[in-house]
Amino acid sequence: MTKKIRAAIVGYGNIGKYAIEALNAADDFEIAGIVRRSAGEPLAELAAYQVVDDIDKLHNVDVAILCSPTRAIKEVAQKILAKGINTVDSFDVHSQIVDLKNTLAPIAKANNAVSIVAAGWDPGSDSIVRTLMLAMAPKGITYTNFGPGMSMGHSVAARAIPGVKEALSVTVPMGTGVHRRLVYVELEQGADFATVEKTLKADDYFASDETHVKQVDCVDNLRDMGHGVHLTHKGVSGETQNQLFEYSMRINNPALTSQFLVSAARATTKLNSGAYTVIEVAPIHFLQGETDKLIERLV
Repeated sequence: MTKKIRAAIVGYGNIGKYAIEALNAADDFEIAGIVRRSAGEPLAELAAYQVVDDIDKLHNVDVAILCSPTRAIKEVAQKILAKGINTVDSFDVHSQIVDLKNTLAPIAKANNAVSIVAAGWDPGSDSIVRTLMLAMAPKGITYTNFGPGMSMGHSVAARAIPGVKEALSVTVPMGTGVHRRLVYVELEQGADFATVEKTLKADDYFASDETHVKQVDCVDNLRDMGHGVHLTHKGVSGETQNQLFEYSMRINNPALTSQFLVSAARATTKLNSGAYTVIEVAPIHFLQGETDKLIERLV
């Protein structure tokens, strides 16, 4: 019998919850445990799993699926890779991905581990689609239009603003890769809305987009985890102009992110030590099954 991949879930928010579902649906995985800061507070839905506050308290972990906020990923990944445990994450600040990869690569190599960074859906699965589009038409322009829908990364960033009790950031596509951010905030008692609005709009997650902040009494009354993307590439194949490719999907945001993280976790067991982005990994490594049978099915 083939040994199953033992995966630990680090962080238990929206992505962590869906990661459990994705792991349970995969025949080649088993859940080694859940790592969460408030491990001492039992949750009924985690009764079947070992819940700890430190990954060192789990046994024989092959890969850690990092479900932590983006701004915590670098530190968390460094510590876990130093233990010789593979990591995957959904780091989502596009401009900082190369830096993250280059920071983690020497740690992973020194400890015979593998890290796949930015393995959500964008960056992540959409990155692979953009790469294929460029391979088919090397000259041209690609537009990535998100939404309308909830952005998890932007919602987490808004929630971290001082004075914000809860937040929901909705991405609205304006076309040609331009987006508007609608941020709904539920304030802590005594917080000043004008100060919160100014701080939020200056945050790196929002500073480059048209952002509107609205105060509401209850964010949960607005929350919908649906999202989507429409990719368009218009370019040139050889000397042939006007090649047009489109890719579109409507999704549950955390469910897709978690599923692709699990697929990336599988891929870490098939790679040499080091750090990778998803476009550096052979697509077949994300899949379960025998290579020849997958080729017969997909090629």
